[in-house]
Amino acid sequence: MEIIIIIIAYIMLTPVFCGTLAGLDRKITARMQARVGPPIAQPFYDVFKLMQKEGIVVRRTQNLYILFFLLAMVFTGSLFFTGENILLVIFALTLAEIFLVLGAYKTSSPYSFIGSQRELIQMMAYEPVLVLTSVGIYMVTKSFYISDIVAFKRPLILYLPGVFFAFIYILTMKFRKSPFDLSMSEHAHQELVRGITTEFSGRALAMIQIAHWYDHSIMLGFIYLFFAHNPVLALIAVLALYFLVIVIDNTFARLRWQLALASCWVVALVFGLGNIIILFFLK
Repeated sequence: MEIIIIIIAYIMLTPVFCGTLAGLDRKITARMQARVGPPIAQPFYDVFKLMQKEGIVVRRTQNLYILFFLLAMVFTGSLFFTGENILLVIFALTLAEIFLVLGAYKTSSPYSFIGSQRELIQMMAYEPVLVLTSVGIYMVTKSFYISDIVAFKRPLILYLPGVFFAFIYILTMKFRKSPFDLSMSEHAHQELVRGITTEFSGRALAMIQIAHWYDHSIMLGFIYLFFAHNPVLALIAVLALYFLVIVIDNTFARLRWQLALASCWVVALVFGLGNIIILFFLK
């Protein structure tokens, strides 16, 4: 019964929390650019407006993949916040992203096609970091279960600073911010137009946005794990790092996919794997 309550609370509260963060993101970004910016509730207005619009599709089945994308992302987040196996969470997260890629491929649009290819490249870039993060956490806590990791009495950041840095490095990729907004940009005036979401409209586009909010909650949850011994400090770290991502987004231009992929792998090997090797010998 407790698990069911947690899942229901997660499904209902995540869009509210992450949608509000998205609104603050747009407001802070506007202030950094000397603009007033939209209201904080603007992301919710956008989603409600998309739900009321007519959905135009190239292939009928493309929206079915987006529905599976949203459901798989909700399932992944439910696994995470009910304290299940962190490896299962990573595998389920990968499956959810695959549904988005398949939906974009189904449209047969050149912009969606390129965006899908870049999405797969991004997955190749950040997946090793997620796996190394789970391995590093296991080496410290001796458990893959998130409930045990949260109950660990010492801060993981002290044992895994390199792994933590590697994870922070891929955050802009998961949040689709510069310099790693390769497959989908917030701005239409660039070479991808809207990239992987170019051919989606109406409710399908709204579902994609909501699914991204659930994805963001999982990434913020990973940050929380590194400071879980102190919930207040963990919450401060989550908000501080989210603000850092906004600053990076407004500071750096987009990288080429070759450099993005190579830099993520270098960071994963040097900081992530290096941290794990050092931890192995210290143990």
